[in-house]
Amino acid sequence: MAKIIMGIQIEQRREIAVEVQNLLTEFGCNIKTRIGLHNASDNKDVCSETGLILVEFIQNAEKEVSELEERLSKIQSVVVKKMVF
Repeated sequence: MAKIIMGIQIEQRREIAVEVQNLLTEFGCNIKTRIGLHNASDNKDVCSETGLILVEFIQNAEKEVSELEERLSKIQSVVVKKMVF
């Protein structure tokens, strides 16, 4: 049983975040841990256009992980990397 962690880098975060979030929600039952990172500023009027989401999956979800990876990769400005331990 492999431990799978996926990194999802998002450019143009404000334009595509909803689409990415919808996919993560669709596959939510397979997600064990999810951490969102982006460059924040003390100036509330400035919001980073890039973001990074780290996702750890439950055991035995290889098929679902592959499907999510494929669908995320089709979104322009999204880069997906996967680590398998």
